[in-house]
Amino acid sequence: MLVVPGNMKSTCAVIFWLTTCSTCQTANPCGDGGVNTKLNLSNASTLLLDHSSETLYLGARGSILALHTSNLTCKYPPIKWEVSEKERTECSSKGQEEDDCGNYICLLEFWQNGMIYICGSYAFNPMCAFLDPASFTLVKDGGDKVKMEVGKGKCPFNPRRSHTALTADGVLYTASSSNFLGTEFDITKATAPPNKLVRMDQPIKLLNEPDFVSSALVKGNLGEDDQIYFFFTENAREFKFYSKVSVTRVARVCKGDIGGAKTLQQRWTSFLKAQLVCEEPDRGQRYTVLTHVYPLEHRAGDPSSTHFYALFTAQWGERVSAVCVYSLSDINSVFATGSFRNRKTGNSDPAPNPRPGQCKYNNQTAQVYDSLQTPDVVLQFIKEHSLMTQTVNTAPLLVRSGIKYIRITASNISNNQGELHSVSVVGRNAILLTEIPITNLVEPINNILIHQGHALVSTPSSLSRVLVEGCGPYPSCEACARAQGLSCVWDLMNATCVNMSAQSRVRNTSDDPFKMCGTGEEGVVPLRSRSCMSGVAWWLSCLASTSPMSLVPGSTLRATTPFCTAPTWRSPSLKTMWAATRAAAKPRATVPWKATSASLLPTS
Repeated sequence: MLVVPGNMKSTCAVIFWLTTCSTCQTANPCGDGGVNTKLNLSNASTLLLDHSSETLYLGARGSILALHTSNLTCKYPPIKWEVSEKERTECSSKGQEEDDCGNYICLLEFWQNGMIYICGSYAFNPMCAFLDPASFTLVKDGGDKVKMEVGKGKCPFNPRRSHTALTADGVLYTASSSNFLGTEFDITKATAPPNKLVRMDQPIKLLNEPDFVSSALVKGNLGEDDQIYFFFTENAREFKFYSKVSVTRVARVCKGDIGGAKTLQQRWTSFLKAQLVCEEPDRGQRYTVLTHVYPLEHRAGDPSSTHFYALFTAQWGERVSAVCVYSLSDINSVFATGSFRNRKTGNSDPAPNPRPGQCKYNNQTAQVYDSLQTPDVVLQFIKEHSLMTQTVNTAPLLVRSGIKYIRITASNISNNQGELHSVSVVGRNAILLTEIPITNLVEPINNILIHQGHALVSTPSSLSRVLVEGCGPYPSCEACARAQGLSCVWDLMNATCVNMSAQSRVRNTSDDPFKMCGTGEEGVVPLRSRSCMSGVAWWLSCLASTSPMSLVPGSTLRATTPFCTAPTWRSPSLKTMWAATRAAAKPRATVPWKATSASLLPTS
């Protein structure tokens, strides 16, 4: 049992086990030869799920695929959308790597009239096109050529650069680099009518080398416009250090913002940003580089209950990952009541009236937010005061050394090496339930979508379908016992893990779910805890098949088997479920994790 240090008063039990990929399907689908032949996927990076037709659209390098969600086979032959040899040569002649001069699909979004909007890097000249799902063809311009439009600001020139995008009421909002060199960055309302297109005020330079990560649309409360949140890491200007200091930001704009009447014409009048802090209070360790964010409503249908699950790593030092959770109310509280930092002086200046950056209706009769009515004094103020002085602070739920997580969803976390970890957080108990290898290749997971109890997981060269919900993923009695917080119980008659509320025939249940798993070598070792004073080392034995471990509070724990390792958790007052992706399940000599108190976690 891990004792949570510092001001965290509760404890949390962490149990973990490994499994093979018996519950997943891995596909490298489709091809030129037909619907069900193989394709050597290259740089698959974008997923779009159509629930109504049970279709998963996948964007790769020069290709778009449509797959059945049930078995990951192709509905149609892949669409080829590639650059010409002339365009590839021109790109290379400008000093770009030949491999980067293809058309990397960066955006798939549902559009008007049932179309799908597609954008690609197109040999460092971003272009967009329209896909007709009914015929699964790209819309033509009247002849044989694909109808295309300029994609600048919607997709980065360089396919290696990060970006994020979403659609709201048929309008595309993007955050991306916006020039060939990748030195200019923009957050834009990219596809509105010409008089309602909005972007950053470039001379002010409100962004400093940002690495865009995620974006989210949140419905406004009564009397408010909807808000769009952008999450990114950038170099902080407010700190006067010799080296560049990375900080994580959340920025917010009002969905209906169309710019000011005279000042900030067709520029954001509602743009505000604040720093997100993910810090261990007992150690003072901060995690400043953001890798992914996933929004989750804790009460379905209630936008005000939204929480943002964020994955971090450290800017310097060891390879480490952390998970922090930020509530929408805490973020909005900083925007609504915090002070504004002067961009030039660094001072906190009093806000004018009405308060800048608020998305409240200023036309109650029409029930709309009208940025054209924003007073000029407010617009002048916001040009120099887009950054909040106060930060949004929280402590990490999870800190894990030696691994880099890069994706998180409502029930999944992923890393850069190709395994799925199923994690349950129930009340104040956290249990790492599964580690499922996704691919034999060591490559990053770039997308996870949850659909009908399965995780649809893509890497640059493959696609997998993994069972993640219910009790089915836990193949043994011991694994099922660890999933008791998910209402799972072992059915001795059928030797399967089932939902205890749905299976009244399940017998031999007790307060200790491990008792039904047998005794002797087949039994489960009872959970034990050990504590020690600061600076005192303890030798903690695992099982007979493993070597002992030495543990000092605050140090890195190393074990000779993955079965004797566990992450450090900070227990939240939540009830949710995650899963994570990690390297293919091969025995490792050492698997480090951070410990804040001496602990022993026996496993079967």
